Amino acid sequence: MSTAIIPIREHGGKQVASLRDLHEFLQVSERFTDWASRMFEYGFTENEDYAEGYPETRNNPQGGRPRRDWAVTLDMGKEISMIQRTERGKQARRYFIEVEKRKTVALPRTLPEALRQYANEVEAHQHTLELVAALEPKADAWHDLVSSSGSLSFRDAAKVISEEGGVNISGLRLIEALTEWRWVFRPPSTPEERDKGKVRSIRAYQTQIDAGTLTEKAKTYTDQVTGEKKLSNNPQTRVTGRGLDAIRARLINQPKEITA
Repeated sequence: MSTAIIPIREHGGKQVASLRDLHEFLQVSERFTDWASRMFEYGFTENEDYAEGYPETRNNPQGGRPRRDWAVTLDMGKEISMIQRTERGKQARRYFIEVEKRKTVALPRTLPEALRQYANEVEAHQHTLELVAALEPKADAWHDLVSSSGSLSFRDAAKVISEEGGVNISGLRLIEALTEWRWVFRPPSTPEERDKGKVRSIRAYQTQIDAGTLTEKAKTYTDQVTGEKKLSNNPQTRVTGRGLDAIRARLINQPKEITA
């Protein structure tokens, strides 16, 4: 894939792409600024993974102020492309990977070096084809899993990611990671709850509920005095199929965060 389907520029010492260009290539129907805001909620860090502005001036075809745009790193571009789960998303991700490879490969200086480099590329390509063939059934199974309706507890989500997603992580470490990413938080206990040694359940930030990565399941309890079934104010936070996919993608790109 040698064609520059998405222009790449140097910005702040990093290779970056225009988020607006990526939005257009992915053919996302959602309005750009709304989609961009939703993508930022997947745990990316401003001024590290993305920054408002872009090396090239973007004129507004309707006149007035220039259209908003963000420069995003190639890593962020890869993750966003993966999140879309479309053929265009796959193409964009492969393109960003190729751009990274091209930057790190030195040009051969002699004919023997060129021949050796070509042989290595052929060998690597063959290895990639064999690897894709081996992983394709597992990838299809993962896609079916994350596309299904329903939700999982943190413990079950960690088990699925470890067994089906190929990323080893425990339930406790998953909660710690989601807390670090500001996906979830634990509300402080009341004095009465502290006296009884009780803690509140993990809760999801509204941004993640809106993004469809997490959901909250209401819990009920029986009043010991009246015997009535009542709704608890301590719901259970669960991971959706979309959340599984987003968590796995982030862990793959940040392996240092993974702890069994």
